[in-house]
Amino acid sequence: MLSRVADSFYWVRRYLERAEHSARVILVHQRLTLDDPTNVVGRRLLAAVGESPIGFSVAKDAPHQAAVTACVAAARENARQIREQISSEMWEQLNSLYLGVRDAATDGDADAGSFMRSVIEGTHLFHGVTEATLSHGEGWHYMQLGRYIERATTTASMLEAYFPEPTSTEAASVNIGEYAEWVGLLRACAAFEPYCRTYTADVTPERLIEFLLLNGECPRSVRFAADRIEDSLRAIARMHGREANGRPERFAGRLRAALNFGTIDEIMEGHLARYVASARKQCDQIHLALFQTYISYPIETALAR
Repeated sequence: MLSRVADSFYWVRRYLERAEHSARVILVHQRLTLDDPTNVVGRRLLAAVGESPIGFSVAKDAPHQAAVTACVAAARENARQIREQISSEMWEQLNSLYLGVRDAATDGDADAGSFMRSVIEGTHLFHGVTEATLSHGEGWHYMQLGRYIERATTTASMLEAYFPEPTSTEAASVNIGEYAEWVGLLRACAAFEPYCRTYTADVTPERLIEFLLLNGECPRSVRFAADRIEDSLRAIARMHGREANGRPERFAGRLRAALNFGTIDEIMEGHLARYVASARKQCDQIHLALFQTYISYPIETALAR
């Protein structure tokens, strides 16, 4: 596969994952603000998103629709460049999503909540169409990498922002504001209902951190994403006739092992912020190694193969 094609496959899914997550954060923020007129809880949720790698901050730019629309537009542009590599159904769904958000973003009377819900639903439809109509070959694996590197990075960043200081595991009284913040974090990660099925609605920092960091079944956890990342990197290595022990696979294997064998007690006894910061930085290393190995490598490297 040409490196420019692989690059576009990767960024289509990564930008859409970013658009979906940003839309959900803004939607949850709106709901929290209704219950908290002071907006203290809502501000913390938006602050947890932080600066985006493509240059905007959901917390600062207004209107927020412009930020989400930028992600959808970037995904569509990458899909346009590989129009003949993806299915017609994928292109039609992504193009429909783009036209919808573009029109809504320019409509001064558009409801922000409806806008964000349409983005979430549109990205879900695209993911479903992709699974149903795209062959699970090299391009599909690059899309998986874009999706799960973005997801792992986002979840780790939010945990890092929510729990910057060591968190006590001792039982303590919880005020309604703290509980609302924790529920908001779970909802922003589309993980509140899965969490309740595992732990009931008793939300505590220790359980929340364990669920979003170490749970192997929750699609939004860092561990779940790390498993998918290593699987796709190994599959791509095999397709290129390479041993699955290159730099991308080693970085991914290191992250996966740390999460698969880590325990919440060990993490809480140490410094949580450092642990999740390390996970996030390892995702950055995987991204860089992936591009240096398969996408933006020097021409001398290609000639030597």
